[in-house]
Amino acid sequence: MKITQRTLAEAWQRTAAGHALLHEVGLPPVALSEDELEACAERAEGPEGDGLCLLLEEDGTVRGHLGAYREVFATRDLDQVLYLIAEAAIGGRGGSPEETAVALERIDPAWGRRFRSGGLDDTGTVGVCGRDPLEGLAWIAGSWRNQDPYTTLAFFRAAPGQPVDAERLALLYGADPAQVAAGTRLKDLQAVDGGRAHWDRQWESCCFGQAGGWTFLLHHDTPPGAYADKEAYAALGIKESISLTATSAKAIYAFDYTRDGRRVDDDWGMLELIWYERGRAPYLRGGELDFLNRAVRRAELDHPELTNTFALYFHALEESLGLRLPHRDFAEGDVRTAYWAGRHG
Repeated sequence: MKITQRTLAEAWQRTAAGHALLHEVGLPPVALSEDELEACAERAEGPEGDGLCLLLEEDGTVRGHLGAYREVFATRDLDQVLYLIAEAAIGGRGGSPEETAVALERIDPAWGRRFRSGGLDDTGTVGVCGRDPLEGLAWIAGSWRNQDPYTTLAFFRAAPGQPVDAERLALLYGADPAQVAAGTRLKDLQAVDGGRAHWDRQWESCCFGQAGGWTFLLHHDTPPGAYADKEAYAALGIKESISLTATSAKAIYAFDYTRDGRRVDDDWGMLELIWYERGRAPYLRGGELDFLNRAVRRAELDHPELTNTFALYFHALEESLGLRLPHRDFAEGDVRTAYWAGRHG
């Protein structure tokens, strides 16, 4: 059945009336055109609102917005709309993800399962992680916010489980050939002049290697060879790349995922990690990055002890995409390292 303003209002009235937890929850503001959306968004951001407003199109598509410009879902399924309104309302009360899950279960067990899965449908029970996230990729999340050890964490692979040649990649981006050939490690650079020289030059360095089926290349400023040889880059066979960039002075933390030559972003443009709030899916529901929404939700529910949302997000990246960095190699200085060619004495 096509969703109209009337059917939406009546359906929500019945839903809210049938569950005590929703008695005080009104239908979010509904806009019927882009021109009305901004005014609706302003009403939704009031002290009693959760920030959600709805754009109802002529074909019955309902688009959920947080603010006038950030679309968080689009669906013609009335049950999904009702669920997403309830999820936003219950989650907006400030409880933990687990408390939100329990509340939604009280309204409808299927809704509770849906919230726990992080998806738009009831996908059943998902196994608990059972690992310490800080033993995986999440170990780097805290320091990375301050651009330590590097501003950019870049990952590359030719296909799932098939990393590209780490040395060739580092050389292509401008790493010093002599240091790459010598197998220079971080501890080698730190041993010179008691580490003072490397402290002064670390902005001119990179580190590289393989972990979790990906090749990683970590660096600060744009590598000198980043755009130098497109044919050599193509010869590496790269099919997927992920770049995480921290600009702490501007509080910009960006996630950029490219697959088969195109950005995976649901046409959102720049994807910032600060959009992620505990208990709320960071990306378009049902979109290309919905797998990451699901992984984030599992991280939240499995690891309530993690108060750092960046650590939760990084754990979700590890679980969903297999990203890893060798913590011990960094801690012990065994990670492969080089300065950019021509930039060291």
